[in-house]
Amino acid sequence: MKFKKENYEIMADVLKAMAHPTRMFIVEVLNEREECVKDLTKMIGDDISTVSKHLSKLKSAGIITSEKRGNCVYYKLVCKCVMTFFSCVTSVIEK
Repeated sequence: MKFKKENYEIMADVLKAMAHPTRMFIVEVLNEREECVKDLTKMIGDDISTVSKHLSKLKSAGIITSEKRGNCVYYKLVCKCVMTFFSCVTSVIEK
């Protein structure tokens, strides 16, 4: 399958959004269930500002979405297919 150059740039942006251990952890958690930013912050052990920046990158790439409920913002994975990519990367590591 051949893409236009712009498509490769967009794909690279999506991969860059996931190319951080914390963001990969967030994706894995959100694959299981949606989470409030406060709970994600506790799990990660970073300050809320840093976690929010990670969430923003993932959201900008279209991997996750958010919804404000009461005084908390909940995030969920909208692109479950990224877990297939995680499996592929794991296979590469194992070989």
